[in-house]
Amino acid sequence: MKVEMKQSHFRCKLCNDTGFIIKEQARSQPLMTPCKCLEAEKVKRLWKNSGINTDNLDKSFSNFKEWSEKSKEMKFKAAEYYKRFRNIRREVRNSILFCGNPGSGKTHVSLALANNFLKKDIRVVYMPYRDIITSLKQNMIDEEYYKKTLSKYQTCEILLLDDLYKGKVNDTDINIMFELINYRYINHLPIIISTEFTVEGLLRVDEAIGSRIYEMCKNFMVEIEGVENNYRLR
Repeated sequence: MKVEMKQSHFRCKLCNDTGFIIKEQARSQPLMTPCKCLEAEKVKRLWKNSGINTDNLDKSFSNFKEWSEKSKEMKFKAAEYYKRFRNIRREVRNSILFCGNPGSGKTHVSLALANNFLKKDIRVVYMPYRDIITSLKQNMIDEEYYKKTLSKYQTCEILLLDDLYKGKVNDTDINIMFELINYRYINHLPIIISTEFTVEGLLRVDEAIGSRIYEMCKNFMVEIEGVENNYRLR
């Protein structure tokens, strides 16, 4: 006799998408425990709400490749920052900067930090510099949109500012970034920053912004120079 097997349409085979696993007990009521898929879905929601593509959920410290001295330094600094965050978050020097060469793993480490914070219910908002700065400039006439969007990045618990100054930078870009960075600097709100500019380069773009970033990130900063630190060119 041929038995036709029905294909399961459940995403989680442990709980059949109920979010809970029921364990029978001999002398009492069945025990209902949360399924591990609930935590996974929670993290996905947090990332989505933060503006981070859920494809980056796999970015972690454990799968970051330590292939050079600078990559080891980045991982060490990021881990130290995470461990000390609750003690330093209200201080001026409460931020972290990964700067310099492209292809060195700056974004991976930044996202790994964000992932760890989100799992601890510390809210991170992701700001891809070029996309957001373009959107803000295109909507400057719409005062309500401009203020609401800028405020989102000014006031969030932690800001992940990715690829700062990517592309051509003009006076409008600098004015917008000063509004953003200065607000967070004055209010002691932490930032995770990745950029291809060195500290000297940031100061050349705009000294007022660069000096604030330097002061905020002084205790947690990794500067990467030299093509030997570009993983893509290996």
